[in-house]
Amino acid sequence: MNNAIDKQTVLDRIQAQFPGIILEAGEPYGMLTIEVAREHVSPLIRFLKDDAQLQMNFLTDLCGVHFPDQPNRELGVIYHVHSFIHNIRLRIKAFFPISDPRIDSLTDQYAAANWMERETYDFYGVLFSGHPNLKRILNVDEMDYFPLRKEYPLEDAGRTDKDDRFFGRDGHEGIEFEKRVDRQ
Repeated sequence: MNNAIDKQTVLDRIQAQFPGIILEAGEPYGMLTIEVAREHVSPLIRFLKDDAQLQMNFLTDLCGVHFPDQPNRELGVIYHVHSFIHNIRLRIKAFFPISDPRIDSLTDQYAAANWMERETYDFYGVLFSGHPNLKRILNVDEMDYFPLRKEYPLEDAGRTDKDDRFFGRDGHEGIEFEKRVDRQ
């Protein structure tokens, strides 16, 4: 007897249990991906883990993202859950305003969430409500910013020790480089 489930079964089970919570669904790079509001993440993941049919019992990854050009959706958390039984994965995305960077912790569901949530807080400033020890894990405690947010220029605009032509900034260097390579 084949008990394997497919991506459509996962999507159908979620929609049956939580009608209308999926804001967006797709399969980028072949992985079923859904977006939900942050308040639905914890109950959804509990369902995926506890459901006898789906058995998504492994939190593969959890990470933060920052999109400063998306008003009221600047920060987000992306979760990857996996069913070893069915060898199927699901990516779950939730976005929220940078002015209110809160989402529920999953530490009560997955022990592995503890470290990953601390890392996401450390680098993006996401506050995981209910986390037992939310403090910096890799950066120094005195750091007063979140280094992976796109809030700072990548380089000093006043630098004079480099030539922008060698960094592809005027649109013609790629062509010149190809010509130089062809001549060699």
